[in-house]
Amino acid sequence: MPRSSYLLFVLCGVLLSCAGIPTQNDRYRRLENSSHQSARFASQQQRAYHVASTPIPKSVFPTNLPPARAESLIVIDANSGETLAQKNADTRRADASTQKLLTALVVLDHGNINRRVVIQPEDTRVEPSKLYLKAGDVYSRRELLKGILIKSANDGAMALARDVAGSVPAFARLMNQKARQLGALHSNFINPHGLTRSGQYSTARDMARIAYVASRNPFIRQTVDQETYTFNTPRGPKHLKNTNKLLTRMGACTGMKTGYTRASGRCLITSASLGRRQVILVQLGSETKYIFDDAERLMNWSSNQRGLRRGSFAVTPLTH
Repeated sequence: MPRSSYLLFVLCGVLLSCAGIPTQNDRYRRLENSSHQSARFASQQQRAYHVASTPIPKSVFPTNLPPARAESLIVIDANSGETLAQKNADTRRADASTQKLLTALVVLDHGNINRRVVIQPEDTRVEPSKLYLKAGDVYSRRELLKGILIKSANDGAMALARDVAGSVPAFARLMNQKARQLGALHSNFINPHGLTRSGQYSTARDMARIAYVASRNPFIRQTVDQETYTFNTPRGPKHLKNTNKLLTRMGACTGMKTGYTRASGRCLITSASLGRRQVILVQLGSETKYIFDDAERLMNWSSNQRGLRRGSFAVTPLTH
């Protein structure tokens, strides 16, 4: 291109640019910028999707929660049902014998706790914690309930389930119906004693709901607060000691239920009366050497905590 023509071409471009008319170079630049913006938008969308699909981190509230080794826990005010602390409270896991609180509620729903129960051979075929009931023995529902709540007797739970519902599967259906009524919607129960079964699980929050209602039953409240109980058998009395060690080491403790299997780890539901506040603590998936120390520390800590206002249970306040 002659030099004069090239200068004329450049001059025209300048004039067009000053007039606001886009040149070919402007179009190229806009296309390039548009391409960069699309790439940035795509990158932002990708990051947003990544964040949305990232698993929610462990839920621990509040931040000043004392160290506790349980995989899941929740502390609630036993009067208002307000949550005071929680850690992985909605994670499904095995709950072992703590579910005997639900077993007791179902049995009590059917009334007549003085009804006599004749022990059948199938009631005795369960391990490991048991009263060593014998086929043909006769006990009241009241006696067996005390045996399962204080000594965590699996054979007693089997006998009660059969007596109330006719079979363990039928009783498990009653347990699940009761759990749904109480708002424990993330649990599934298969047996009355809590030994590990595939498909049987609960959560710390669901067990807190169950314990919350159980604490309002006069029979359960009195029973779980007993340090010892004499269980009379045809072969002589058995002196049972409550499996909840906090009853003897923490004056404020008022019960409730222990549990252990290899699958569940140490589990503990405890209640305490601390001044004007009454609390219920659920720990699932802990260890023997930690669980009672952690329980005592958590319950003492909770005595002056404000509620988190998460997951309150609207039930009539506990009366004395």
